[in-house]
Formats: sequence, structure tokens, C-alpha cells
Amino acid sequence: MDFALNDEQKMMIATVRRFIAEELQPLEDEVEQQGFLAADKAKAIHEKAKALGLYAMNIPEQFGGAGLSAVDTMLMEEQFGHTTDILIRRAFGNVYEVLLAAQGPQIERWLRPTVRGERVCSIAITEAGAGSDAAGISTRAVKTAEGWRLSGSKHFISDGEVSDFFVVSALTGADGDKKQISLFLVDKGLPGFTLGKDQKMMGLRGTSHLELWFDNVPLEPVALLGTEGKGLQQALGVLGRVRLAQVGARAVGKASHVLQLMVDYASQRKQFGQPIADFQLVQQMLADSVIEINSARLMVLHAAWMIDQGLDARDWISMVKVQAAETLGRVTDRAVQVFGGMGFCKELPIERYYRDARIYRIFDGTSEIHRTVIARSVVRRGGALFDVNA
Repeated sequence: MDFALNDEQKMMIATVRRFIAEELQPLEDEVEQQGFLAADKAKAIHEKAKALGLYAMNIPEQFGGAGLSAVDTMLMEEQFGHTTDILIRRAFGNVYEVLLAAQGPQIERWLRPTVRGERVCSIAITEAGAGSDAAGISTRAVKTAEGWRLSGSKHFISDGEVSDFFVVSALTGADGDKKQISLFLVDKGLPGFTLGKDQKMMGLRGTSHLELWFDNVPLEPVALLGTEGKGLQQALGVLGRVRLAQVGARAVGKASHVLQLMVDYASQRKQFGQPIADFQLVQQMLADSVIEINSARLMVLHAAWMIDQGLDARDWISMVKVQAAETLGRVTDRAVQVFGGMGFCKELPIERYYRDARIYRIFDGTSEIHRTVIARSVVRRGGALFDVNA
């Protein structure tokens, strides 16, 4: 087992980290104060990132992406964690692998323009009655002579304000059949498709989270993404990688960023004539943060390695989701404690990191749901889930 980064990986990390430090972090306070990213600045960072080849790095080269492996993608996603969600989306793109199911005319109409950054896509699965339970949706698509008719609603749809189209999950079986779920490519502006309110949140300033309403929306036959009735399997497969990247890896990166601020502050801040980093209880917070971040990172990379080997990484992704999200929560909580009163003030970014961290234990499946998944799997599989030689 070789855990060393090769020269290419080191160069990619350095390039992304430098871009974030020079182009994105200077915009963070503005986004936090205004609650949005100005369109001209969004376009500017988008163009700069594209020029450096940093856009849609997770997508295969044949469609215009960088074609990174899962391991390399997670190394990049960890660096993304060093800045704010909305800046990640505009600079590096949020191109979901579910679009790789595109066939025929779908490739030029939806996939390639998204990879080029000409169109923005959001995943629309979550409903008021179906959060962690992706199979519990009620939105329905009925087949017609012209294609489909879509009715229902979604909520908490990230990037809904700027997205040009959505990958929407809907029931397509007979009435009452909750097993047949399909995915559809739904363009904004179709008749009967309306945007609801932006559901304001305690963190993730600048990123919209919209309600979507579908009132008998007409869809062409080409709007069906993948195989009819197999949408849940498609979605769960993609959501696993999204969890690993946008929750697991980014949580590690964000925790690392916060820990560096903690170390710097504890080394400079003096009480009773000495740096607070000399106090044993502060040292314990720093040490625990180092241990937990490294543990979470190794879990992320192991799960990514499994994906690259063609192995089933679902259980490991659930473990990562819990470990990385809760590590980030603990690290940011310790940071507030180390910074003291200043950590609770909006004058410093620690308060913002603390608020942003809280959602990681909720979105893409709560910690409780993933613990249930892990427990059921270990009962079924036994030592294969934890014994190195099983």
C-alpha cells in the first residue's frame, strides 16, 4: 500500500489551493454579508477556473471533463472544502455523474453544455415527505402519447435559482406503485413548472435552496434519463459519490482549514502570560482534531479507491458520511471554544464555519440513517465490514 501523493497529485492540489486562496477566499466575506454572489463575479471566477482546467474535473475526458479517478477527485474535493459552497459551485462546477446516463440527443442537449459550463444542473429528489428516504417521493410522471406529464413538488433544491434544468425523480408505475421511480431532465421555463420560495438557512449563504412545483408539466420522450423504472438505483448510485465528494471530502477540507486557524490563534493568543496553546486542555482539542481529520481523510480515500477498483463502496460511503460530517462538527465547535468570545462574533469567520458545518450531519442522509444502514449491513455481512482479513 502506497499512501504517498505522486507529483501530478501534488501539482493539482497546489493549483486548486492557490486558486482558492487568490480568487475565492477574498469573496467569502462579501457573499456572507450580501447573501449572494454577484453575477459578474460568478462569471469571472468561472472563466478563470475553466482556463486552468479546473471545471468539471470529475467528468470523463470524452465529454470534455478532466477524467479524474475517484481518488484524485476526492483530493480535489477536499481542497474545495477550504472555501464557501456557492464559490465552489460557480468556479468548479456542480456536474453530477448521473448525467453520464445521457444517450443520443441528450448528450448534446444536456450533458456537454453542462460540462462546458454553459448550462447549470441541479438534482431534484428531496420532497417535504421524502428527505433521507429517497424512495418515499410522491411526485409522479404519467406517460402520454406525446411523452410524459409531470406533477408534484420538490424542496431544498440547491442552486435552484441559477440552474437551467433539473434531474427530477418521479413515480412512473401504476397508481399506488411506489417501486417504479424514473429520472427526468426537466428544463426551467416549461409550462406548469414554477419556482417556489428560496428556503433561507442558517448557513451556506449565497446558495439558493428552492421549492419546485410541477403542475402537469409536459415532457418530451427524450426527457427520460436512463431506464424507465430504474431511477432510484441510478440516483442512489450517484448520490453515493456525491456524499463522498461533497460531504466527506469537503468536510475534511473544511475541518483542516478551521484547524489551521485554531493552531495559529492558539499559538498567538496569550492568557496568564503564555500562549493558550501551552494549556493542556487546549492541546487536547488540537490533538483530537488532528486525529479525527486524518481518520476521516483515510476513510474518504479508501472509499474512493474502492470505487476505482469497481468495488461496492456503499457501506464505506455511509461510514464516511457519518465520520467526516461529525468530525467537522466537533472541530468547528472546538474552534469556537479556542477563539472564545471572538469565535462567537461575526467579525471572524469561525462563527460562519460553525453554522455551515451543522448541515453536514443532515443533508444527503442524516447521521442516524447512515448508522442504520451500517448496522443492518454488518449484521448481514459480519466481519467483511470491519475485519481486515475477512
